[in-house]
Amino acid sequence: MVHRHHFVLLLACNLLSDAFAAPSQVPLGVSVADVDSLRPRRKLQGRFLHITDMHPDPHYRVGMSEKSACHRRKPRKAKERSGEFGLAYSDCDSPFALTNYTLDYIGKEWTSDIDFVVWTGDSARHDNDRKLPRTTKEIYELNRAVARKMEAVFSSKGIPVIPSIGNNDVWPHVSTLQLRLNIMMPGPNDVTFEFSAIWRTFVPFPSYQVFQRGGYYSVEVIPNALAVISLNTMYFYGSNKAVGGCEARDSEDPGNLQLDWLEVQLTMFRSKGMQVWISGHVPPSASNYFPDCHVRYVELALRFQDTILGHLFGHMNADHFFLLDGQVTANAPTNRSVDLHEDTILHDTITTKKKKKDLYGSLLKDFAHMLKGVKKVDHDNYAVVNVAPSVVPNPYLPSFRIFSYNLSGPAYLPGDEDGSVEALEETPSCNGGGGGDDDAGFENVSLKCQSVKPWNSSPNSPSRRNRLWSPLGYAQYYLPNLTGTAKHPPKYKLEYLTYVPSALHPGRGRVAGSEAETETEAGAEAAVAKEWRPIPLRHLPKSLRNSTVVKSKYAPYGMEDLTIPSWLALARRLSRPKHEKLRRRFKKYMYMGSAREG
Repeated sequence: MVHRHHFVLLLACNLLSDAFAAPSQVPLGVSVADVDSLRPRRKLQGRFLHITDMHPDPHYRVGMSEKSACHRRKPRKAKERSGEFGLAYSDCDSPFALTNYTLDYIGKEWTSDIDFVVWTGDSARHDNDRKLPRTTKEIYELNRAVARKMEAVFSSKGIPVIPSIGNNDVWPHVSTLQLRLNIMMPGPNDVTFEFSAIWRTFVPFPSYQVFQRGGYYSVEVIPNALAVISLNTMYFYGSNKAVGGCEARDSEDPGNLQLDWLEVQLTMFRSKGMQVWISGHVPPSASNYFPDCHVRYVELALRFQDTILGHLFGHMNADHFFLLDGQVTANAPTNRSVDLHEDTILHDTITTKKKKKDLYGSLLKDFAHMLKGVKKVDHDNYAVVNVAPSVVPNPYLPSFRIFSYNLSGPAYLPGDEDGSVEALEETPSCNGGGGGDDDAGFENVSLKCQSVKPWNSSPNSPSRRNRLWSPLGYAQYYLPNLTGTAKHPPKYKLEYLTYVPSALHPGRGRVAGSEAETETEAGAEAAVAKEWRPIPLRHLPKSLRNSTVVKSKYAPYGMEDLTIPSWLALARRLSRPKHEKLRRRFKKYMYMGSAREG
């Protein structure tokens, strides 16, 4: 049940109105005027769901062996047999029982508490069984089945769903130790036409032609306030040998066309004073993307830092975050025949079993290298990418993530306050390096200093300072074991959350996400906000429902919010060996307690 007081905080701020209710998405072929009669409208809750990599497998069978992808050959030992809800820490994909149970659970427990859903792809099984090769027909049928389920669980309740195309949602897809190949031809093509039909409920009608050309689009999840841009990362992904990789000399390359479109979208949303989440399947790391695509993506991410709230991706099946660094990217080698140095650029270390276990160490090296010798961080140089773990228990455990965001305070107006960087000559960091004596061999150059276009960053923007629309934190839920039956299924539990424990009880002396500057304003906001919580109490373990708790095993990061400065502070702590306990927790969450670590 949706309670009116969850939205009162917005009215108290005298900034937002019912026009900011979560909108209904426009099915393809339906006019905007007809939409209100098709979907209910909802009050904002200040939360959204990120779910990714479901990988349903129609050939999955209970009691079969991992070596056969859980398709056949019953093992002698019972503990090695596939279960009704999947096989944990395995190479098997998801049984329908798991994907249905997960979405039904979220539908029952969370749909009254969220505003929209970011769904970052891979809704077909892996091609991991030579005796049962995938076909395009199967891939589309699986995506169609998952889309219908998402419509029933979310769209029918007026909750916008923003899907992205995954690398396993196209054919051919080959992944071996010797070869990694994903092919998606430049559009329009069969893939974009098929998904425009499968996702007709999700892709807004005005985006129809753009989607058919390239498989990307944007959705205003809160009209004139908040948007989600869904990218087709297949046109950036280095394994797609059907495209040119954003080479500057090829303006018609599909990756370049998509990035040109992205720049137009960001410019438009910024001019409207809106904020944006960017989502996609394959994360924008230097080893995932073609070099030119990666540089262009990082440049846009930083040049529109005051408009982009964050970057949400999947694909890796391992929980982590990494930094986009303007200085590192500007100084990285761009020769396509050169492997980028592992100490300066994040490698996609999860592409093979051997490399998966290197992800943790690689991230720590990256954090240490980026921040080495830096006394005063230039936040203009950074963006943060959040990579969510998967629903498929391949190779870890099923999970999903609930973000909360700020519904209070004044709106940020780009260029309307001190701190907005509109001219290079006003940027001290272009004249003085990173602020430390040891710049780890870097020349004094960054993407910001190289840019001939305005650099839209501000310490007062929602990505840098906690205010209206800023991300406050997330809670991650998982299935710690997959044993169960249809009558007694396994239970999703809280794995961890990013918040300071006191932030879970904002009515207790403070208002979560408030920028009230006077006692009168603070008192008024506290009165109306005391019932709103970043995570509703019923979704917390009993120990966190106590408002006096100041420390918890569920809250090791203790982040005030998810702004860029907060993420950089966490990265700095993780980079230091003295924080060994924090490092162990970070590693535990990345691999979900698996002894395999990949």
